[in-house]
Amino acid sequence: MPEERSGSHQSVTGDLNPVVGIVLGSDSDRPAMEEATRTLTEFGITPELVVASAHRSPELLDRYARAAEARGIRVLIAAAGGAAHLAGALAARTVLPVIGVPLEATGLGGLDSLLSTVQMPPGVPVATVSIGPWGARNAAILAVQMLATHDPELRERLREFKAKMARKIEEAAEGPNQPAVIARPEGPKQSPASEEIASPRRGSQ
Repeated sequence: MPEERSGSHQSVTGDLNPVVGIVLGSDSDRPAMEEATRTLTEFGITPELVVASAHRSPELLDRYARAAEARGIRVLIAAAGGAAHLAGALAARTVLPVIGVPLEATGLGGLDSLLSTVQMPPGVPVATVSIGPWGARNAAILAVQMLATHDPELRERLREFKAKMARKIEEAAEGPNQPAVIARPEGPKQSPASEEIASPRRGSQ
């Protein structure tokens, strides 16, 4: 069995061995999770992607979950629709943090998957994000934030990422068809008489 890596101030970016595992309940979930893979890659993290169903291949899922920590995986992202027990099944088998991404699979808009993922019993937490691509992206960013607690280089990349988001909003606000200031607090309204006093009449010197 390979020796577990402590990762005490060693950067996880550019590692040959993956530190984030993305587990799919079905191969059909792969397109929905491309956003997570792309986001992790932007931060220099190449995840491993595994298909293992909590219901159809429980033994495979069990083997993967129990071996993940020793193989150097530090965060698990689980994506599933329908019954969506995948994230909980992983969390029950490992002490690694698990992030659940609910997917739409049954025509119920993904709400069934969301409830299945988020309603975990005390002591077996799953960090659950929103449904679909938004959730996939946030799961990746949350995984990066978890890894960055012991990786100063990754923390700086997160700061740059957030600063870039802020700049985009500011640039949009200052565009050619937008006012430089979106909203200003209004002061107390003056009565017509006070407005006359405050504003000198034209021609009066």
